[in-house]
Amino acid sequence: MQIELTHYLLLTAVLFAIGVMGVLTRKNLIVLLMSVEIMLNAVNLTFVAVARYTADLTGQVLVFFVMCVAAAEVAVGLAVLIALWRHRGTMHMDSFRLLKW
Repeated sequence: MQIELTHYLLLTAVLFAIGVMGVLTRKNLIVLLMSVEIMLNAVNLTFVAVARYTADLTGQVLVFFVMCVAAAEVAVGLAVLIALWRHRGTMHMDSFRLLKW
């Protein structure tokens, strides 16, 4: 039994939906960042699967750039979360609404 492209696309759709639900329903900022990472990895899996089935390396090169952006996003996001934790002492989004101008 061979795994076809539709199986990969179905898996990526499920992963992306889990990530979207995490972004829309959770209040904890760490869980929010993890949900964004799940969505990015779902897109990466899509790029790799399509690149494999079309025998084109463009998708894999694009995944490399997405991974670099994701690593930068995690570094900046965690730095902001640590600063907010030290300032407020909590990770819930409701307490950060007070930071608006």
